[in-house]
Amino acid sequence: MSHEARLESLEIQNVVASTAVGQELDLESLSMDLVGADYDPDNFPGLVYRTQEPKAASLIFRSGKIVCTGASSVDDVDRALEQVFGELSKLGIPTEDREEATIQNIVSSADLGTTLNLNALAIGLGLEDVEYEPEQFPGLVYRIDEPSVVVLMFGSGKIVITGAKQVEHAREAINVVTDEIDSLGLLG
Repeated sequence: MSHEARLESLEIQNVVASTAVGQELDLESLSMDLVGADYDPDNFPGLVYRTQEPKAASLIFRSGKIVCTGASSVDDVDRALEQVFGELSKLGIPTEDREEATIQNIVSSADLGTTLNLNALAIGLGLEDVEYEPEQFPGLVYRIDEPSVVVLMFGSGKIVITGAKQVEHAREAINVVTDEIDSLGLLG
């Protein structure tokens, strides 16, 4: 598989972002006014508001903090949060002072296009950056410093990248992992 094909195999699975409206919210009354909201404080302290287009869930907390999760792009996070702020505004909750949304985590997957010998990789990549206990979990956990992400590698050649703050960091991680595996002579 070519280097370009590996990068093209990158798929964003989930984008998590946080923001806040800058004031405390009464989740009890909000849950009654916000159509489609789920609020069960015995199970979870936040109110869950799901958007369909784009598909995402916003977790709204009493403090005014909002965490959007489940979106499949940064644009989708922005669109989902705009809907949330629109609904809150309609209910008379001021949102002009809201915080700029901050990306907390982008989870993505890619295919390196070759099977991986995880035992050899665990040794070759260095034990200080690697966790590999196949009895516990079938993937090798590889922590990269630059970009600061965690890459889960599987014997199939599939990888999951988590902890990225930008999509570009996921692309960089594919390059780093590919170069490292290649330099060890383990890239099929």
